[in-house]
Amino acid sequence: MTDSARWKSTVYVGGLASMVESSHVHDAFIPFGTIVDVTLPENDKPNSTETHRGFAYVEFADPEDAAEAIDNMDQSEFFGRIINVSAAKVPKSAEEGLGSKTAVWQQEAWLATHAVSEEDQMAAEEAKARDAAGSDPMQGLQELDVAGPKPE
Repeated sequence: MTDSARWKSTVYVGGLASMVESSHVHDAFIPFGTIVDVTLPENDKPNSTETHRGFAYVEFADPEDAAEAIDNMDQSEFFGRIINVSAAKVPKSAEEGLGSKTAVWQQEAWLATHAVSEEDQMAAEEAKARDAAGSDPMQGLQELDVAGPKPE
């Protein structure tokens, strides 16, 4: 399964109580379809008593199952708390976007949207060369003795 397909079939579950475990999340979401994976990110604060960060990702085998889970579980009560269930967003890459250490114009995503084809570059260079070759913008206006459109 490609990464984009995986993220389309993954839901974000936020607002989880501290006592919730991945098995609880799995049991709550299994009625909506086949679950591939349940991820409860661990708390990275060393002095915290919380075992996880208060949210989970549930990956379904089918994107329709994920949509069904969102429709049925969003704003429902789970372990005494109201949970938020929505489509998971693709995480930002450290190599892409404005926060990266690579210049924007060197990133693949920027180049894909802003790149100019070689034949367009050659046409622009030819136009510049024609303009620089001495074409006078006032050429052809010598016969005009009055400003405005030519009388017919």
